[in-house]
Amino acid sequence: MHYLKNELYHIYNRGNQKQKIFFELDNYEYFVRKMKKHLVPCCDILAWCLMPNHFHFLIHANELSVAPVNKKGIPYQNLSDGFRKLLSSYTKGINSKYRMTGNLFQQHTRAKSLVNDAGNYSLTAFNYIHQNPWKGNLVRQVEDWKYSSLRDYIGKRNSGICNMELAKQILEPGSIENILNSARQFELSDIAQIFQSEPKISSKLIFDNSEKIPDFEITEILLNG
Repeated sequence: MHYLKNELYHIYNRGNQKQKIFFELDNYEYFVRKMKKHLVPCCDILAWCLMPNHFHFLIHANELSVAPVNKKGIPYQNLSDGFRKLLSSYTKGINSKYRMTGNLFQQHTRAKSLVNDAGNYSLTAFNYIHQNPWKGNLVRQVEDWKYSSLRDYIGKRNSGICNMELAKQILEPGSIENILNSARQFELSDIAQIFQSEPKISSKLIFDNSEKIPDFEITEILLNG
């Protein structure tokens, strides 16, 4: 995917064959360390969430994100290369630890551009990302899940991963301060908006050509992650 400076992207992937990507709590911490190393330096992360078999990011592409890099004659943008390094290095570490082989993640990491945000899809994605653990019955309250950016926004942690000031500027005024209520009241019908192929949103792949997400896959992602 070709990233554009100052645009927002909802980026997500899940385990190959829907398998888990996190097998124990230490794996989440390991992935977070990889995030800090490979993603934080090349973009503005506005929201993130790690789930047992998938992950979500809401990312603002900045000047560093769109900078070109060249790997073995293959042109990349810095953000694409950051995700490539994140997933490949995490997979290598997990495969080594558990004596596994093969791809841990699905081949294509998806990136949805939230352009012409008249429907405020960025705020929809922001809330959806934070509500994932509650929707997946992993916690009783959205703020109980440790492996998302919600705890940073409500002042229970300062991980340094998210650009929270930028999020406050970009998202709907007052939405950040009221984040807990927003996340708790979020509805499945709102979630569906960020996956629909409407003129406001383009659905593309990071490492491949444009591809519309089929309706059955939208439902599968919403219900199963």
